[in-house]
Amino acid sequence: MATRNYKRTDRVADQIQRELAQLIAHQVKDPRVGMVTITGVDVTREFDHAKIFFTVMDADQAAIKETLTGLSKAAGFLRRELGRAIRLRTIPQLHFHYDSTIEQGVHLANLIEQAVKSDKRLSDSEEPVANPDDTDGKL
Repeated sequence: MATRNYKRTDRVADQIQRELAQLIAHQVKDPRVGMVTITGVDVTREFDHAKIFFTVMDADQAAIKETLTGLSKAAGFLRRELGRAIRLRTIPQLHFHYDSTIEQGVHLANLIEQAVKSDKRLSDSEEPVANPDDTDGKL
């Protein structure tokens, strides 16, 4: 018998993520919900609640809030459609959360890039220092 490293909750979460991505892209007509990417799903062990993490392309705080409102309003519709697509005894309540990890990663990458450029400018602007060991015997 093979060991199971992949829990049922993980498999269900992956299936919910795939289905929600399709449903949001093709069936949600709310203008507040634009270019949404589902980045992750966490499902409780009893399958009664699911945290849905999403990102929005090139959005400011107001657009993120509008998208969250639109997704929350569509949660009942999305849950019903999930029930048709996924065979579970209980379809979880959907709770949407903005995922800022990608935004934070980009910010950190920019900081690192700025630090590298700053170090390079400093090292380029410094004049070379004579090596004290290169005196060629002259004092």
